[in-house]
Amino acid sequence: MEAATPKQVLSLGDATAIIVGLIVGAGIFGTPSIVAGAVESPALVVAVWIAGGLFAIVGALCYAELATAFPSAGGEYHFIARAYGRPLAFLYGWARMTVIVAGSIAVFAYLFGDYMSRVIKLGPYSSAIWAVLIVVVLTFVNAMGIREGKLTQKIFTFLEVGGLVLIVVVGLFLAPEPAPAAPAAGGSAPWYMGAGIASAMVFVLFTYGGWNDAAYISAEVRDRERNMVRALLLSIGLVTVVYVLVNIAYLKGLGYDGMTRSDAVAADLLKRVWGGAGETLISVVVAIAALTSVNGSMIVGARSNYALGRDWPLLRFLGGWDEASGSPRRAMLVQGAIALALVAFGAIQNSGFKGLVEYSLPVFWGFFLLTGIALFVLRIRDPRAPRPFRVPLYPVVPAIFVLMCGYLLYASLAYHRTHALVGLGVLAVGALVMLFGNRGQTAASRPR
Repeated sequence: MEAATPKQVLSLGDATAIIVGLIVGAGIFGTPSIVAGAVESPALVVAVWIAGGLFAIVGALCYAELATAFPSAGGEYHFIARAYGRPLAFLYGWARMTVIVAGSIAVFAYLFGDYMSRVIKLGPYSSAIWAVLIVVVLTFVNAMGIREGKLTQKIFTFLEVGGLVLIVVVGLFLAPEPAPAAPAAGGSAPWYMGAGIASAMVFVLFTYGGWNDAAYISAEVRDRERNMVRALLLSIGLVTVVYVLVNIAYLKGLGYDGMTRSDAVAADLLKRVWGGAGETLISVVVAIAALTSVNGSMIVGARSNYALGRDWPLLRFLGGWDEASGSPRRAMLVQGAIALALVAFGAIQNSGFKGLVEYSLPVFWGFFLLTGIALFVLRIRDPRAPRPFRVPLYPVVPAIFVLMCGYLLYASLAYHRTHALVGLGVLAVGALVMLFGNRGQTAASRPR
């Protein structure tokens, strides 16, 4: 009997909602003040957010070619395996399972707990309890199947984008003009020396992160030759407009000085207009944003674990696809268990939002770089493969993407070294698992 495989059940609207939900997350409520403080100019605040959207579009065009030429539930794992071979693909799958996706789930689940605790406090460990609850509930929902998962994602995305629209309206039209203030003190080096822009772009592109995960649903999108490109461009275009407007609203409602000094820009903005009720309202909005990030990450993360399990006997228990639910149920459950372990670790270590972002940066940008180069490798190695979509202005556009990824890899190591080295250490453990756990393997099958 032929093994169960992913079915094409996602429409253009489904795919767009999933991608928007993957991109728009709690990061937009946490990173703007960090970015503003780094670039030291209101004009540059707007400029770097526009630049982030343009970079995401460039990357999406590259991913659209790969996803339509080589559709797979394995996404980047599949592309890396075809371009470089199985060992590097294993390391990428390991990194997603232990650092990139599971870490994101834990970060945003814990952030959900922080904000929900402002509404309903569950005792001294309220944040951790809320985080555990939401990981368990959403893991169960997505293990039920892609239909249940995509409906949940649509609801969360609608509520979340509505909350961001509220911030735009409050900041642009309702908030009183902030009192004049001297600009916040920044670094001594001008922006063109690199440190400010580099550090800012790391957090801007973290906030835009998620569009690349669309590759993991490419095998499940109907009429993917057209709809994958449309879904990517529609979702990134919408998110870019929203992000720029939100940052303009922060600048107008709080002033540049107030924005750079704020630890919670959205809460401070709504508090200026509606007091404590505004703070409570935005706490709920941020909690919804965190839910959206957790749910979207679960949908795509389990699929990369599924691809890893298909190709490596040591992890074969991850490679089952449940026909009844239409989801990689075992991979979803394992992913939830790892995320719960990271939530517990975060509670013990009291790791902050910024530190956990830095933890995944070099691993994230290193594999992004390899995926961009893979487009060139596969054009040369597999020139006859059908490519329903080709990157325009090849090789200039993918070269820009590769150079930017290299620059951001450098920036993540140069300016965020302490936590970054921990993520690299976890990747090194994956190399040891591959070397010693798979000795004697003979089934050198190509990734499917």
